[in-house]
Amino acid sequence: MYAVVKSGGKQHRVSVGDIVKVEKLDGQVGDKVNLQEVLLVAKEGQVQLGRPLVEGAQVQAEIVDQGKHRKVLIFKYKRRKRYRRKTGHRQPFTALKVLDIATA
Repeated sequence: MYAVVKSGGKQHRVSVGDIVKVEKLDGQVGDKVNLQEVLLVAKEGQVQLGRPLVEGAQVQAEIVDQGKHRKVLIFKYKRRKRYRRKTGHRQPFTALKVLDIATA
C-alpha cells in the first residue's frame, strides 16, 4: 500500500515505514503530523485517484528529525569587471516516518 501526498509544493510517494524529507513543518521531534493533501492511494492493485484530493484519506506520520540539507553554493561572476560574489544556502527540512495510511 502506498500513497502520493503533497507537502510544501512537492509530491512524495510514501509507504508505511518510509522516512521522507519534506519542506520544514512546525513541531518538535516525536510529534505526530497528519498530512491531509493525499492525491492518490493504491492498495492491493486498486487505485483511488483524487480530483484533486482523495476524500477522507490522510497519512499519519511522526517527526523524526529537523535539520538542514547540504550547502548549495551560489557564485556570481562578471568577466573583466572584477565582480564576484560567493554565497551559500542550506534549505531546512523535516524528516517524517510514515506510521499509517488511512482511507475513508
